Amino acid sequence: MPSVILHVSNEEPVIGEVDELPKMSDVMIQLKNPRRRDGKDLHYLEANITVVIWPIHRVNFIEIIPSGEEDDIISFVRE
Repeated sequence: MPSVILHVSNEEPVIGEVDELPKMSDVMIQLKNPRRRDGKDLHYLEANITVVIWPIHRVNFIEIIPSGEEDDIISFVRE
């Protein structure tokens, strides 16, 4: 489940997880566990909300957060 940073028009960026990245034909994006970059709840959502659906036309762009698997790659280290 990829983690993304969703940049919604006129709002602060929102971090969450998606089941799959949106396709070119999608008109909505479903974000699970939405939160601010600092991990705090979004002030405009109720406390018990775990899934939010935004229309794609409100989204400026989406950043895909690299998974932890990429951090496990050992590169050449010179001592």
